[in-house]
Amino acid sequence: MPDASISGSDSRRAGTRIVGFGIAAIVAILAGAGLVLLLTLPDANAFNARVERLFVESDLTTGTEIKLLEILAQSGTAFADTLASYRMVIFVLLVFATAMMVAALVFLVLLAGLNRRMAQIERAGIQVNSLLISREENTVYLNNMDFKLTAAAMETLSVLAEARLDDEVLSGAEIEATISGRDASDCEEAAGATRIKRLRDTLGNQMVSELLVKNIARRGYMLAIEKDVIRMV
Repeated sequence: MPDASISGSDSRRAGTRIVGFGIAAIVAILAGAGLVLLLTLPDANAFNARVERLFVESDLTTGTEIKLLEILAQSGTAFADTLASYRMVIFVLLVFATAMMVAALVFLVLLAGLNRRMAQIERAGIQVNSLLISREENTVYLNNMDFKLTAAAMETLSVLAEARLDDEVLSGAEIEATISGRDASDCEEAAGATRIKRLRDTLGNQMVSELLVKNIARRGYMLAIEKDVIRMV
């Protein structure tokens, strides 16, 4: 148990470091890209500066020439305003892209952690604190979940529970023999396997059913829980 705790703490610390480095890398890359993009944009006052230079160096006398110069000045102002709006749009898009990439990184790390947790559960088996089998109600209470079973599924689960109490592993033929009252040599392995499949189908939840009812190769079936948590009424 201490080793598992240490391993879990190390995994959490490693995950936190990965998230931190990833966020820093994303922010640095996008900040660098935004800086380069903003620096390569033309100067907003470049057009106005050219118009001003034209006004200083030219000898404008007619009203038409002065009017043209005024139009050019207004165009320069509009150009400057447009570039300013472009810079604001680029800034907003960079902030949005940073937020999206950080969120994607966090979700990927959380998903990886969840997958590791699911793998640990699959290796260790389902953690059952209580398993109450009520034959009268045809219901099994597993921790805080209740499953309504058919009569056939209840018989199969009861047989598996009784075998688990005796530390026994039952083959498909033995399960069929116990339920039908016949000799195991007269029963087929497939008949018991069919009962197990129907029990799993009735439980519905794939994770619960696959982890609760274990299939041991070349031996048979058993409940993958501690026998002291089993109660039958």
